Amino acid sequence: MLIPARNEADNILALLQSIYEQDYKNYEVIILDDNSTDNTYQFCETFAKKYPNFKVIKGKTLPADWLGKNYACYQLAQQATGAYYLFLDADEQVYRGLFNSAIHRMNLRNLSLLSLFTNQDMRTIGEKMVVPLMHYILLNLLPLRLVYLVKSAAVAAASGQFMLFNAEDYKKYQWHQLAKNKVVEDVVIMKLVKAAKLNGEALLANGMISCRMYKGYNEAINGFGKNFLAAFSYNIIGFLVYLLLVIGGPAVVIMTLNLNFIAMMIGLVALTRIMISLTAGQNALLNLFLHPIQMLSLLLIGFTSVQKYLTKTTVWKGRKI
Repeated sequence: MLIPARNEADNILALLQSIYEQDYKNYEVIILDDNSTDNTYQFCETFAKKYPNFKVIKGKTLPADWLGKNYACYQLAQQATGAYYLFLDADEQVYRGLFNSAIHRMNLRNLSLLSLFTNQDMRTIGEKMVVPLMHYILLNLLPLRLVYLVKSAAVAAASGQFMLFNAEDYKKYQWHQLAKNKVVEDVVIMKLVKAAKLNGEALLANGMISCRMYKGYNEAINGFGKNFLAAFSYNIIGFLVYLLLVIGGPAVVIMTLNLNFIAMMIGLVALTRIMISLTAGQNALLNLFLHPIQMLSLLLIGFTSVQKYLTKTTVWKGRKI
């Protein structure tokens, strides 16, 4: 297991403890401290001294042509020795059965890359106003089973929160090096895997791994804002058209004052929200209630994403992207 960590002192011990408590024991864990300014390295070093399967290393200075996480993952891969390379984010927790199930899936489907979209841990109302948008948009745009079934690289999705690679393929292609300056490196790598005629699959985590991505409304808006436009390959026109359809479409229907149309639209939106919420392990009734606010949050994310891209002011964890 390979864990890049930058200023994750508040999160990483929970992840390390959850890994230690797994029922799968044939692993090594390498944590790379990516020039943290908090106690991340000290906490990891103290933990690693107690458990021989864990070790922590310090990352090198970030080269100008790399993004931080991509370079951290690249360095971690150079240190790894296992048959599989599993990249995890430091703000996650894993649950029993995950590693056995994931490795079984790799062998069953002859996968070069398996990526899981984690269950989202949301503790504040601000997070619940934003974070559910990730699964809502993802599963509206792309049924995940198509990632494996359709061999074209154009059909790709992945989450950097869980990326399990066949080590032999990784060493041959050096995926993070190929995507070294990409903001949404996870999707880019899945496209590269499929373009190389290798098998990739993306699935929902089904309660086997969770992540608290952001703590509060503003952090969630800024977090999604840094990469939302990147998911559309920085095509601002296509991005704005999508927002117009998702947000403006229902508004147009409401303005018709046709009760049949309005009722049909509300029913379709509600059914979609319920199905996606239950699939993602979220509170369906709460997402229904918050849907209008989440759509306003999506509009704000869109504005933030475009504004930061055009002004080249996107910053994450103290680094300019």
